[in-house]
Amino acid sequence: MPNIVNRMVTAELEHEFADAEGMVLVSYSGLETEENEALRGKLAEKNVRFRMVRNSLAKRVLAAKGYEFPEADALKGNTGIAYGDTEAAIDAAKIFTDKEVKKGGKVALKGAVLDGEALDASGAKALADLPDRDTLHAQLLGVIAGPARSLATVINAVPSGVARVIQAHVDEEGGGEG
Repeated sequence: MPNIVNRMVTAELEHEFADAEGMVLVSYSGLETEENEALRGKLAEKNVRFRMVRNSLAKRVLAAKGYEFPEADALKGNTGIAYGDTEAAIDAAKIFTDKEVKKGGKVALKGAVLDGEALDASGAKALADLPDRDTLHAQLLGVIAGPARSLATVINAVPSGVARVIQAHVDEEGGGEG
């Protein structure tokens, strides 16, 4: 039977994770204070909440939400969970896979949760490759505007082609010189 502190922490985690649309689980150890604060600062800038959790409590809370991780070691060692809305989870994955963070080798992705699906470490790394909202909007605009731009080019080609043919006839007959 869990003691009162564990029950309180479990209740708090359940409350915090209730509205989370996405989570990124990381192995988080060996960071110096400055590195830790810099990393937490980057996460806070992107509206990502971050919390170190005991594995047994995290496993209990995540299992209650229906998340079972395919890798057995997803909740072993020092575990930190970055969570928030979907975009925050993607931003967290990008931050944790940043070359400066990876260079230190002190933070590694263990898994993720997105859209109600538990992902393994490779799935969590794939989140970092997803485009952010602004890039996605620009790509969507390009897809929508592309056919219209092509149609305008084709429609414009007919009169300009006729004008070039007329100009070629005028030049051929020498009537363009004055």
